[in-house]
Amino acid sequence: MDKNVDPNKRYTLADAVQIVKKNATAKFDETVELHVRLGVDPKKTDQSVRGVVVLPKGSGKKKIIAVIAKGEKAKDAEAAGADFAGDADLIEKISKGWTEFDVLVATPDVMKDLSKLGKILGPKGLMPNPKSGTVTLNVVQAVKELKAGRAEFKMDDSANLHAAVGKASFSAEDIAENTRSVLTAINSARPTTAKGVYIRSVTLTSTMGAGVRIAHEALLAASV
Repeated sequence: MDKNVDPNKRYTLADAVQIVKKNATAKFDETVELHVRLGVDPKKTDQSVRGVVVLPKGSGKKKIIAVIAKGEKAKDAEAAGADFAGDADLIEKISKGWTEFDVLVATPDVMKDLSKLGKILGPKGLMPNPKSGTVTLNVVQAVKELKAGRAEFKMDDSANLHAAVGKASFSAEDIAENTRSVLTAINSARPTTAKGVYIRSVTLTSTMGAGVRIAHEALLAASV
């Protein structure tokens, strides 16, 4: 346990960010992560929590974006900043095992062709999905948001959520702003069937650092 962190204390966001930055002493630029414990039943499909949020200060990570779309939409995606854009040619390339991209965006009309690649894309978490905003007709907006720092959050089987909110090299203000945006998005994604306390605990940490608990209620009240 890090001596700078009191495990029984819940810190303000400002103090938590300062502690996390101070504890990020690895030789690489550590990722700052938000961990949220939810008060929902992960076994009930109507209580799953998933969504996307554009980080106002970016993610600090350059994402390689591939887009599968037909004709002009593929050209539009490339013009918007996609690293790879195509149709049957990209599908063929992926079918042979190529997955040198971080996010795959597709238009709805090509999903039937992509379904054949489930065994390749599925295990890597690369299959486009409407809930994550990666199946869309507006490929230009998707590419721009992903390049700017759009982050996806998805609850795991233990009702926990994990989301990157920047890098340790970010300013404290930028990390705090990204954190507030993600928390607000998670709060807004509350299932209507969820009962009782929805967000049970919030912890901020860096890749190699200790977790710092945050007093999140005031943050959420301020965002309403």
